[in-house]
Order: sequence, then structure tokens, then C-alpha cells
Amino acid sequence: MATGGGTIGGRRPGEDPAAAVIAATPRGARLAEWFDRQARTLFVMPAVVMILIFSIFPLIATFMLSLSRVRLRGGGYRIRYVGTQNYEKQIFGSEQWHFLGTFEEVSVLGWIVTAAAAALLAWWLIRYFGGRSGPVSVVGTVGRLITASVLFGLAFMFAATLFSGTRLGTLGVTLFYVVVGCGIQFLIGLGLALLCSQPIRGRTFFRVVFFLPLMVTPIGIGFTFRMMADTGKGPFAPLWQWFGLGDFAWAVNPWTARAFIIVGDSWQWIPFIFVVLLAALENVPRDLVEAGHADGAGSWQIFREIAWPHIVPVAATVMLIRVIEGFKLVDLPNMMTGGGPGIATESMTLHSFFAWRALDPAQSAAISYLLLFVTVVLCVSYFMLVVRKRAAVYG
Repeated sequence: MATGGGTIGGRRPGEDPAAAVIAATPRGARLAEWFDRQARTLFVMPAVVMILIFSIFPLIATFMLSLSRVRLRGGGYRIRYVGTQNYEKQIFGSEQWHFLGTFEEVSVLGWIVTAAAAALLAWWLIRYFGGRSGPVSVVGTVGRLITASVLFGLAFMFAATLFSGTRLGTLGVTLFYVVVGCGIQFLIGLGLALLCSQPIRGRTFFRVVFFLPLMVTPIGIGFTFRMMADTGKGPFAPLWQWFGLGDFAWAVNPWTARAFIIVGDSWQWIPFIFVVLLAALENVPRDLVEAGHADGAGSWQIFREIAWPHIVPVAATVMLIRVIEGFKLVDLPNMMTGGGPGIATESMTLHSFFAWRALDPAQSAAISYLLLFVTVVLCVSYFMLVVRKRAAVYG
């Protein structure tokens, strides 16, 4: 082996061979190699920076605004820190009737509903701590306690308002839109997907037609359904009068007004659920379906035993997306009823918008964060207890 000048094979004794190779590599080649190793990070970094600028910063700024009191005046504004007063005003103070509803004496039915909710939540927690639903952990315990507290609070809110004959607040109206509206949309979307997954004539045409409402803007849908529901001067007024409903003022009654808003919202969002569930149904293995037919199974048995276990992870995920969007409903109530009669159709997002329009951005920010808290607790609980569990069982 050649030696010279205290080197062995061109390197000094004890020197790392990799370090010798790096030292001998040209600077440009090393820079290109570093770019190759960091390519994924460099490509993702612009998107992360944009999210930080346009999402995280406004989130922090809005939270600071919700802890303040803003007074607009000529030439500027004045901000004063008030702590949690904006939240206390919505939950316990003068705006409680607007946010939670009118709390008066709880009826007997309301107490029954409260007791039933408490019993179910207690059974759920006891079942968890008994190890029947999986291993007990600190994170799981804290999450379930938060979920149980929020659900019990919501149950008592409905017991003191809806089941006691008093008026719902914007939180109750929003939950009504989410639970009832999303439930109806899921059932109809699943039914249409099952229909179009069958070998029927013209199913491609129906797929296109069912998808069209998703392309219309929410404001256009709200204006369209407002005209269609006008029993006096709308385009379907003769039809309303033929059915004897020419004098029916649907916007005056709180429940009919909410029902019409759910109809418009369903017309917009059923296509989304339909398309996703149709894709899931078409991925069900055909050999299993054919085997079920060969064994004499009916359509309902094939759906329950074969199709549903395959599509349930997709169904749970699409409902999570739909629920998140349902909490942000604002266009249809604003266009169709303006939140009326009174505040009967006013969602929390519309409540926040009205507060901002009334030049009270601090209250608007507080309402937005209350909505964020309820949405995060319910959606994270749904994801952890339903979506992930179903994906683990059927996936």
C-alpha cells in the first residue's frame, strides 16, 4: 500500500472515510445533494408559511380581540382588555337569551330529559373506566370527561328551552341544523347512491343531474328557495294556492322557517354525500355481492352484511366533513329569513356576523370562539369515538 507524508491511501490515519469523501466533493455537488435531501421540506414550506400567515395569525388575533372591548370613534378605535367578560355576557349575562335561549322554569319533561342524559353519560363513563371499551389512559379520560361535560350542558340547554316550551338560542338552532339537517342529507344521499349503483338505465344521466346543485353558490340557493317558497308572489304561487296554502306564511312560524332552511341546505349538500358514497359503493368487491346473491340473500341483507361494512369508514368520514360545514351555515338563514322570525333561524355564524355588523367586533370574536369550542369538542369526539373506531373495525 502506498504511503507518503503520513497518509494512507490519500487520507490521514484515523480520519473518517465519509468525511474524506465529503471534503473531496465539489461545493456545488454538495449543495445539490443537500437540496435533494431537503426537497420535501422546501416544497412544503411555502404552504406552511401561508397557513401560518392567513390562518394561525388571525386565530390568535381574534382570540385576543375576544378578550377585549373595542370602541370605534372618529379617526380610529380604542381597545381595552376586559378578560372573559365577553364570554360571560354570552353564557351568563345579558346575551344569554340570544346565545343559549330563554331560561325559565324547567318543565317536568325537561328534568326527565336531563336525568336521562346524565344516566347515559354516567353509564358511558363507567363502561370506559371498567375497561369494556378499551384501555384506560390519561388522554382518553380527559377527552371523555370534556365530551361528557359538553354533552350534558347541551342536554340541559335543550331541556330548559325546547322541552320546557321556551325559545331556542343560536347555539340550539345551530345544533338543530347540524343534527337534523345532516342526518336527513346522509339518508337521502345514501339512498340515491344505492339507487345509482344498481344496473339501471340512465344512471349516468342521474349522476350528473344529482351533482349539479353542488355547483351553485349558497347565496343563489338561498335566493332561489326564498322565491320558490313565496306563497303570494313566487313562481310557484299558483301551485301553493291550488293546494290551499296561498295564505300560509312559512317565515312567520319558527319551525317551518327552520324546515325550509334545512330543505335548501339539503338540496345543496346531498350531492356531495351522494358522490362520495357512490364511489365507495362502486368499490365494494363484486365477487362478494355475487356470492351473496348465489346464497339467496336479499338486497337488504347484501347491503347490511356486505356493502355497509365496506363503506362505513367512508360514510363516517363524509359525515364528519359535512358536520363541520354544517356548523358554519350562514348564507341560507341570512338570505331566506334574515335570522327571523326574531332569532328563530339565526345560526351562531350569523349571530357573529350580526354582532360584527353592529360594530361590536369583540362580541363577534367571542361568539366565533364559542362556536369553535363546541365544534372542536363535538367533531374531535365524533372522530375519535366513531370514525377511527369504525375504520379500525372495518378497515
